[in-house]
Amino acid sequence: MRHAALFLILILTQPWTAVAQVVDSSDQPPSSRPSDEPMLDASFEGMVEVSEVLLDVLATDEEGRVVRGLGTDDFIVEENGSPVALTGVSYYTTRYDRGDEEVEAVAEAPSSRYFIFFFHTQWQQSSFTPDLMRQQLRAGLESRRWLEEEMLPSDWVAVVRYGSGLRVYQDFTQDREALAGAFKEAAAGKKPSNDVPLRRRSPGATELSILQRLPKGRELRQRTETVYEALGLVAEACGFVVGRKNLLLFTMGFGKEIRFGDAEADPRYYPQLEAALNDHNVAVYPIDTSPAGRGTRQTDFLTQLAEDTGGVYHEDFYGFINPLRDIGGDSYAYYVLSYQSEHPAGEIGYQRIEVKSRDESVLVRARKGYRYGL
Repeated sequence: MRHAALFLILILTQPWTAVAQVVDSSDQPPSSRPSDEPMLDASFEGMVEVSEVLLDVLATDEEGRVVRGLGTDDFIVEENGSPVALTGVSYYTTRYDRGDEEVEAVAEAPSSRYFIFFFHTQWQQSSFTPDLMRQQLRAGLESRRWLEEEMLPSDWVAVVRYGSGLRVYQDFTQDREALAGAFKEAAAGKKPSNDVPLRRRSPGATELSILQRLPKGRELRQRTETVYEALGLVAEACGFVVGRKNLLLFTMGFGKEIRFGDAEADPRYYPQLEAALNDHNVAVYPIDTSPAGRGTRQTDFLTQLAEDTGGVYHEDFYGFINPLRDIGGDSYAYYVLSYQSEHPAGEIGYQRIEVKSRDESVLVRARKGYRYGL
């Protein structure tokens, strides 16, 4: 029988699957079967996979305040337009570190927050390079300010950049000094000072290592020819981390340009990216780095990327510290919903889902799908 702690980690990071064969179980009451025996389901003929799906969900009121005390009867989860039966709801919060008087220990669990700061360098693609460089440098400066003013002791932060290739400047760490240096280098587009970053751990790295789960050298370059692919690999590399991961994407946008200068998701890459982000519980928060007054044609695409993964797109703000604060506040508490889902054994695919609240005054955000059969 699997160790209980290991089992918990596995089901929190990806759907857990068991293969079940349909048989006549009338002579085998559930209580007589071993607890680790595959579940049986007579609704399918042949072999089925039974997945334990876990969804992290943000629930707020119209003012953006977290709504607490919700249970299985307060959420509606649908697959293919049909509601599923929830098996559990848990609430995770970081407020314990602040001694918040309103926190109650009943049915609530302490949790860390996880942030990946992803700087998308686009100077070579821009006709206003100096202005764009200044914007990204400001983003790095305000990120260091966030460290000083907003980062909690239980937070874990990683720093990466994508230009002509993917670079990891800092693995997940709680070391503010190491992170400050990584922000400065990544925003400036410099080579990481930790030498060959994709061959060894960054200073201050722990077992929460993105580097150790990324391909190396030539393979990494071949697999990250586009920012879509780089984002997908980062999601997969941090998928082992239990809980919600927040990817702060500093970018002007990278959607496929269409008529009238607007942009949309590139169908060659986006479906795979969306599946990777959602399957590994990574919420994307795009932060517009377009120089002031220039505007962007990427709003629709970046909004779609955020909404498909449970994040929020930030544009038209004054100072990067403001969206950084909003994202941090967005992440201090969330629910995890669980339910069982069945798919034919051997079938591989992406299951779209929809999460709603029974109370229309409660606003919910959640990822919109998961992969199965992998």
